[in-house]
Amino acid sequence: MPGSKPYRGRFAPSPTGPLHLGSLIAALASYLDARHRQGTWLVRMEDLDPPREEPGAAERILSSLEQHGLRWDETVMWQSRRLPDYARALEQLRRGGLLFRCDCTRAMLGPDGACRGRCQPRQGQVGDPSALRVRVPGDCRIEFDDRLQGRQSHQLGQEWPDFVVRRKDGLDAYQLAVVVDDAAQGISHVVRGSDLLDSTPRQLFLQRLLGFPGLDYCHLPVITDRGGQKLSKQNHAPPLDDDQAPDNLRSALRFLRQAEPPPDRQHCEQILAFAVPRWAPGRIPRALAIPAAGQV
Repeated sequence: MPGSKPYRGRFAPSPTGPLHLGSLIAALASYLDARHRQGTWLVRMEDLDPPREEPGAAERILSSLEQHGLRWDETVMWQSRRLPDYARALEQLRRGGLLFRCDCTRAMLGPDGACRGRCQPRQGQVGDPSALRVRVPGDCRIEFDDRLQGRQSHQLGQEWPDFVVRRKDGLDAYQLAVVVDDAAQGISHVVRGSDLLDSTPRQLFLQRLLGFPGLDYCHLPVITDRGGQKLSKQNHAPPLDDDQAPDNLRSALRFLRQAEPPPDRQHCEQILAFAVPRWAPGRIPRALAIPAAGQV
């Protein structure tokens, strides 16, 4: 895990729609964590899934971050421009004999989305379209300490005996791309929502296979609607009103249980200047989800 390495954090949205309160909470927490430690804060656009992307969403996201005072260091990384890097990582895994082709339909996969041995014995017969999956040894256990959620232990070889690194449609999978990009950007700390907590063991596994350093993780509770669903673009969460950016930041700080900026801090830059030195991750509830009602 990172020790004396310089702090480098990141916010990595997908351009499937505008920012909403849930994504602002994640962006703000990662920003405050980086700035409080005098670290670098980066933005990466995870634009690897054109069928799901909304035209103009990436530009709207970047504009919204800026209007909320969340200004990043260095150049924005665009995953769509990094396909050769993902291809090199796949080739490294292939040379190590760690990949296999899978033509399973969704109905054939196990409840965990794994192939579970159907395709590995019949590689010569697997045709296109097919996905590339990485094998996980049955005795593989992944353990890590999450700064908020505590000690995590996963019997990865039993929970996910294999998982996709390149999809049937030829697109590189999230698990592979995020690991390659975190290494390329020198990321040391990841602050993100608890909905990605179960991705972390798979990403740690890929980091080890590819020889990348481990990261420090902090998984925040996600904000949910009255029905208990995570606020997300998929669930039609209302987009942020950038004209209300200071109020949005205050709402996000309240959700994170951070110190309340005084009323005279009326601009985003003033609110952030108040929040950065007072950032206290220990005040964030150690929960996977918190309902929006009554919280923000």
